[in-house]
Amino acid sequence: MGRFNWRKLLGWDRHPSQNHHDWSVHESRRRLLPTHREDSIESAIPPPEVTKIALRLRYLIEQCVPCELEEERVTQSHSRVITPKVVKAAKEAGGLENRSCVVFCLLIVNRWFKHQALVELWDAQLHQVRAVACEVIAKQIIEAEDDIPYLLQSVLLKRYSIVVDGEATPPVNVIEKAVDLHALRVIGSSGYQKCINYLWKGWLVQDENDPSSFVDYKDRDNTLFLPHLDPDRMRAPMYQNAFQLITSIVYLALYTGAINTINPGGDLDFVEILLYIFTFGFIFDELTKLYKAGYHILSFWNAFNNALYSLLMVSLAMRLVAFSHSSDGDSRQKFNQLSYNFLAFTAPMFWARLLLYLDSFRFFGAMLVVVKVMMKESIIFFALLVVVIIGFLQAFIGMDYADDMAGEDTLFILQAMANAIMQSPDFSGFERFSPPFGIILYYLFTFVVMVILLNVLIALYNSAYGDIYDNADDEFLALFSQKTMQFVRAPDENVFIAPFNLVEIFLLVIPFEWWMAKKQYERLNDIVMGIIYSPLLFCSALFEVRMAREIRRNRIRGEEDDDTEEEWEQMAGNVDFEGEGWSKKVAESKANIEDDPAVIEVKKLRDEVEQLKALIENLTKSFNAKTESESLL
Repeated sequence: MGRFNWRKLLGWDRHPSQNHHDWSVHESRRRLLPTHREDSIESAIPPPEVTKIALRLRYLIEQCVPCELEEERVTQSHSRVITPKVVKAAKEAGGLENRSCVVFCLLIVNRWFKHQALVELWDAQLHQVRAVACEVIAKQIIEAEDDIPYLLQSVLLKRYSIVVDGEATPPVNVIEKAVDLHALRVIGSSGYQKCINYLWKGWLVQDENDPSSFVDYKDRDNTLFLPHLDPDRMRAPMYQNAFQLITSIVYLALYTGAINTINPGGDLDFVEILLYIFTFGFIFDELTKLYKAGYHILSFWNAFNNALYSLLMVSLAMRLVAFSHSSDGDSRQKFNQLSYNFLAFTAPMFWARLLLYLDSFRFFGAMLVVVKVMMKESIIFFALLVVVIIGFLQAFIGMDYADDMAGEDTLFILQAMANAIMQSPDFSGFERFSPPFGIILYYLFTFVVMVILLNVLIALYNSAYGDIYDNADDEFLALFSQKTMQFVRAPDENVFIAPFNLVEIFLLVIPFEWWMAKKQYERLNDIVMGIIYSPLLFCSALFEVRMAREIRRNRIRGEEDDDTEEEWEQMAGNVDFEGEGWSKKVAESKANIEDDPAVIEVKKLRDEVEQLKALIENLTKSFNAKTESESLL
């Protein structure tokens, strides 16, 4: 995580906070992180104009999709619903001056239709198809744009706002909006992924003076080594992710060393001290994200990490309690053993935490998406399970009280019900619960849980797995885009990744920031970051020098900076398809995939009818002319 504005928290540099109305909160509740200095960012086009363009596009979609259609008719190539004329009309919705916000407006209309599908369930299918149509048009506009600088800077990265309840919404760009809406078709477009790739590599960076715009990294094609040894390069998501992965591996190694070198006396050794220092750094990082983003940042991984850090803090607390007792007493040994038990209990969580930083690889990324969707689907199962458990638990406890008025078998009841949920029911012992009602009720509970609810859960898991893996590529691209935006969306002046955020807080912010001049303080931060990140900066500089050489070779060939010359491209310039007549032969042999076979046959029949009609007309004219000539004779 980047630099946290402690001056703002302590009141040294206060700025007025922005008050969002309910609609803005609803719109932004899926946002990853708040935009840096969001209150100073303005829409590139006046919000009323953007709203008018969105309304024009909404009307266009409503007219093009007037009734419920199969989604395939909208998404298929050469669709008869989303025709080139429709795409051209969508481009012209903003005119020549405001055409850059059309893709953003299509995402806004997409959100409108999705919201309308929720509030108007009787027309949900219609509105969902219209929302899909918005994504299809947006994708075609992005992929048809040949001006790459205009596409990246104006269409995808410029921030726009609309008017809601008379107020302008927070400015957002297409990259952020598509991630928020999980618009897979837009995210999977080539132009969008090119922009994400540039952001990931740090080739496009947010301007320090104008956070609403992005600028090119000026030393992208510089083949010298020293210019790339810049601590500011740690802002690139690629390097931040690499450093977090390295830190996570070191954190796991520290834990392995701590759990495998138990100190009988209860003393903290160097490895354990480092482990808890790392933990404090991660805790401060979580608090930073919570302060900057509020509850919007809370997710499964945040809850998972917080649970891990809480258990580690409990382990540390038990160790400190052990220190308060004498070294030869049983109490110290007891609390010391309890501390190691808590520490050992977190081992699965430590290894599972490593997956969080491996999601940039396709295999782990797709798997994590499946797990995430399965966890959401599990909510239905657990909601039903809780209701069933409460009902049967109340019945069993009531029978227990009715028998002996003691209620001493509650623990046994809970354990037996838990065994049934884990598919290991224990029927012994329920015969004495108001026979025959107790054993019948337990059989019924086992049947409901093991036969009905667990099969419902399996069906939900199968459905989630199929839905994700049928669209695994786009889901991975969406996850990768989301990860990139987590680094880009809230840039900081200085990037101190946990646990080195402790260095920033206690060795830079508190002792120096409140009195040191801004330029001197920035210089001090650069020096400290240069020392901390020196190994990674050295490796990244070598990588960027190599990339700079490839960029220069691509520019000499007239290709894009990120182009990679493949095997089939190496001798492509030595083949003349036109001169050899190969292109003509291919044109004659290829099939027509734009029209259905029936349509092609109808067109042929129509041409033949036209020819027959022309032939009959010629025969009629010649016959009339012959008749007139004979009558004159």
